[in-house]
Order: sequence, then structure tokens, then C-alpha cells
Amino acid sequence: MSDVLCEVVNGVGYIRLNRPKALNSLNLEMVRGMQQSLLQWAKDDAVKAVVLLGEGEKGLCAGGDIRSVYENEVFQKADNVTFFAEEYELNQYIFEYPKPYIALMDGIVMGGGMGISQGAKFRIVTERSKVAMPESAIGFFPDVGGSYFLPRCPGSIGFYLGITGVTINAEDSLYSGLADYFLESSKLETFKSGLNQTSWSKDAASDIQSL
Repeated sequence: MSDVLCEVVNGVGYIRLNRPKALNSLNLEMVRGMQQSLLQWAKDDAVKAVVLLGEGEKGLCAGGDIRSVYENEVFQKADNVTFFAEEYELNQYIFEYPKPYIALMDGIVMGGGMGISQGAKFRIVTERSKVAMPESAIGFFPDVGGSYFLPRCPGSIGFYLGITGVTINAEDSLYSGLADYFLESSKLETFKSGLNQTSWSKDAASDIQSL
């Protein structure tokens, strides 16, 4: 089964990250699968909105697959430059996406998971959300758009998050401007059911807000 599953239901394009044993960490296949679907849906008038979610109970996405990056370098299995280049292109495209993009930031959302979430029009956290940019812990820098969204946090919060890699919860994410809405995890299925039954108007964003 693919590491990323994409389908359209009632005008909603669902992108489901499907590597739960690896905390849905991103690999090149997933980046390309997401980009391909987003490009296709952007041109499809029947698709009104996009929802990003993760398979499994632990979270949306723990970031880029560092193990794969390490093995690619040691065993020369693939070009890591290609992975990062295409990942960053995907992050940029999400920020510019022409249709409402909803990131269900339930559970772990770190590093690359933030990169595919922060450009969303609707960033939804739950009581289980664990949000972080932990790259500094491995000697890396806060990438995937971190230089854009972290400085936009109030005060010095973004600087603190980038330097320390500390994990914050839903309430702190909302205060920091890294999330827009709170929804109890038990109500996520109800929210998705609402999307799947929506009679879409010309203003899809307003339709989503009304749920």
C-alpha cells in the first residue's frame, strides 16, 4: 500500500499520510504523491477543498524521514538533495494553494509535519497535539518554511521555539499563531462527516467555517 493515500469525497480531496509505524515521517514518495494530487486538484473544479491527515493514533507527521536521509547518504541509495528540494517546493506550493487547505494537526506535528501544515488556511489542533520544530536537536536549522512562520509568532516565541526545539500543546499553538482552531479529537470524525455532506457554495472557505 502507498505511503500516501489520496481520494476525493464530495468535493473534498483527502491526503492521508500512511506510515503510522514511522509516525508518518515524510519520504520522497510521499512528497511527490502530495504534490501530484495537489496540482491535479487545483485544476479540478469539482474539488472544493483539501484535507491533510495522518494514519494511526500518534500523530499527523513527525517530520522528514531522518533514517532514510541517513541511509541514503551512507549507502548512496538516493540523492538527498532531491528530497529536500522537492519537499521545500511542496511547502511553498501549500502556502500558495488556491483552494482551502485544512491541516488536521492531531497528535505529533513536528519539523516536516509543520512544513505541510503551516501554509494551510485552516490549521486545526486537538488536545493531543504536540507541535515542535526540533531540528536544532540534530544540529540542523528550522527549515520547511520555519524562517517565515516562526518570526510571525508574537514576541520572541518563534525564536525560542526554533532555538530550543521545545514541544508545545494546542493552547500554546493557538497563542503562538501556529494554529487557528481547536477541535476535540473525538469530534474529528464528525467534522469530516460534515465535509462529506456539505452542499458547496461558491465560497468553500465559508462553508468550512460554518461546520
